[in-house]
Amino acid sequence: MLRPGEGRALLWAAGYFFCLLLALYLLRPVREAMGIARGADKLPWLMTTTLVVMLVANPLYAALVSHLRRRRFIPLVSHFFAANLLVFAALFFSLPEHGGSSLGYAFYVWLSVFNLFVVSVFWSLMADVFSEDQGKRLFGMVSMGGSLGAVVGAAVTEGVSSGRWGIKVEPAGLMLLAALGLELAVLCMLRLAARFGLSSSGEGQRSREPGPDFKAGLREIGRSRYLQLICAYMLLFTITSTFLYLMQGDIVATSFASGAERTAAFARLDFWTNVLTLSVQLLLTSRLIGAVGVSGVLLVLPLLTTAGFGALALWPGFAVLALVQVLRRGLHYAVDRPAREILYIPLGPEERYKSKAFIDTFVFRGGDFLGVWAPAFFSALAVPVTLAALGCSAAWLAVAGWLGQLVKRSHAPAADRPPHGAPPLSRWSQKEIP
Repeated sequence: MLRPGEGRALLWAAGYFFCLLLALYLLRPVREAMGIARGADKLPWLMTTTLVVMLVANPLYAALVSHLRRRRFIPLVSHFFAANLLVFAALFFSLPEHGGSSLGYAFYVWLSVFNLFVVSVFWSLMADVFSEDQGKRLFGMVSMGGSLGAVVGAAVTEGVSSGRWGIKVEPAGLMLLAALGLELAVLCMLRLAARFGLSSSGEGQRSREPGPDFKAGLREIGRSRYLQLICAYMLLFTITSTFLYLMQGDIVATSFASGAERTAAFARLDFWTNVLTLSVQLLLTSRLIGAVGVSGVLLVLPLLTTAGFGALALWPGFAVLALVQVLRRGLHYAVDRPAREILYIPLGPEERYKSKAFIDTFVFRGGDFLGVWAPAFFSALAVPVTLAALGCSAAWLAVAGWLGQLVKRSHAPAADRPPHGAPPLSRWSQKEIP
């Protein structure tokens, strides 16, 4: 599966993802506990605020990408968020009662922006430097590096939040550790960039840099059915995720009394999610993508989600919630996410770095917005939320099938790409994208 010359590139890519998700999962349980500190009913407003922030952040990111080369703007994103973490840590240390709920809600919104941008930029780079054949063989192993980071991050947060390890670390301490993780991620990214010659001024590398028009990514989405279906797939994935997330907030809030217990419970969910993810990535991801193709893998999560909503309608307790969330999130990270990222490999730099960022951040949070307010809308219409969730799952399954068929009809295999120098462009050019 691993071919000569690919080992070092794979290790640096996996190390990069390990450090990113280590930082994220050190902080994720803290965010979840802060989000429901004054009740799960605050989550719709927090998600609405996040969408507004995304609306502002996306043009700024697109402008950054349009004016800086990849070798510069990718590290800059991590440096920016690491500096933000230092500010949050100082505020949590210095303010009375750690800043109260206001600072907690600000951190919730910030982390909801941070996690999408850093992961989207990471996968944009992966889709840029690896060929499609390599993506099918290696993206599962690259994802495994992230899963290991997530397992370590979740385990550390649970251990130091619950006091089980004999020490107790406040959220500010976890923020400092996460900032260090982001800086280590930059080091891995720079080694990967050197491996693929991203600093080269040759014609091959210049042609792979995003152009100066910061609106190009939106225009590509407007004229590409392929990208529009990816948008719809992402939107429905997020809406159904938000339905489950709201159920999770209600169930955890009623099942556990203190903030520390809730943080530990969220960390346990993250830990077992990533254990499952790692196991599937190790044993099944590449084989599954090879056996049923990207189009087949895209159907897995919609089918599982439909079954999960049915189970929660019958048994709405923490045990069933944990099972559904662990299975769904584990398979998302292990098979759905690598397959979805492969979809971007044949595209050009505008789609990979601009359209993709918009889909991964604004469209994703747009699904949060719709999902978080939909229960109130359906309740006003006397439509059970579970029925609405099942309807969204069915629509998601239809979109996944349509996108899969488009891939089968339009796809032409990319030439193998060596892990050094300027890679050949895919034979699936921009003009051939539907």
